[in-house]
Amino acid sequence: MIKQAIAYQKFIRSTPRKLRLVADMVRMLPIPQALTQLEVSRTESAKHIRKVFLQAIANAKVIGLQTESLSTKALIIEEGTTLKRFRAVSRGRAHGILKHTGHIKLILEGNDQPKISSETTVKKGK
Repeated sequence: MIKQAIAYQKFIRSTPRKLRLVADMVRMLPIPQALTQLEVSRTESAKHIRKVFLQAIANAKVIGLQTESLSTKALIIEEGTTLKRFRAVSRGRAHGILKHTGHIKLILEGNDQPKISSETTVKKGK
């Protein structure tokens, strides 16, 4: 049976545009290859996406999915809230600065682990 493991990371202080550049790079890769690609990448966005991948793999193990059978179903980058700041400029004025945040949603899917018990217990009657 195919199940899904979902991982979220919200309000990341990185712009969605920068996150999408890295997400497009690893979206269709197999998971081990995507993790190595994210480790090699030097961007801050790659670190955030790698953490979400590791979180989703841990979630998959908890619900009983085989890590070898996992595949990426969706890697979605959404725009978060925008923080508004100002920068003081000459003549007592201020210019606005918008600091964008992003949300990452990763969905992995895979097969259940077959639960094989090595010990078989037999109940004895009274």
